[in-house]
Amino acid sequence: MPIIVDKDQKRRDIALSSREIILKNGIQNLTISSIAKAAGIGKGTFYEYFKSKEELLFELVNILLQEYNLRMEEKLSRLLSAREKVKVFADFFYEEESRDLRTLYKMFTGVSLLSPQKEMLDFQSECLDHYYQWFEQLIAEGIEKGEVVPQVEKMTRGIFATAKGMYIIAETTHCDENLKEAVHNYVDTLFDICAVGKGKE
Repeated sequence: MPIIVDKDQKRRDIALSSREIILKNGIQNLTISSIAKAAGIGKGTFYEYFKSKEELLFELVNILLQEYNLRMEEKLSRLLSAREKVKVFADFFYEEESRDLRTLYKMFTGVSLLSPQKEMLDFQSECLDHYYQWFEQLIAEGIEKGEVVPQVEKMTRGIFATAKGMYIIAETTHCDENLKEAVHNYVDTLFDICAVGKGKE
């Protein structure tokens, strides 16, 4: 009786087994031979599941982002205030737990910029929209609970872009500022300034 292979699971397994060698060697120095060895498959089998090592990286990032989203949902569900939820939402930018995913996502972004493919660009757009809408919900929750004034809703995209910009600056310069502390200070100051009733005492 022939063995039935779950191709989606096999694709996932190959991608996950390549995680460490991609982190160690980077995408440019990665070879199909090293991927096949890590996954315990032949080079020919690799091409049955992926067109290229870049597509493998795409799959790996997609898998890890889905896992990260589940962990983030669980973290946020334990918090009561929108202020603290916004801080935790920014964990991706500096927490050790997401370090590998950040590294892989930067590689994927570089591939997308240098060799843009519609599928990758669509994925980037979907990610941005997903996280922005998620962040938007956190701000709306703060307004609904009376933590901040309704006008903050108009600032949501700017707040989101600023936090992401702080991360990009930290990653692309010799800035040695504690990013977590900087983001938390920014969020605290914003919530303090925009608190309901501020300035009416």
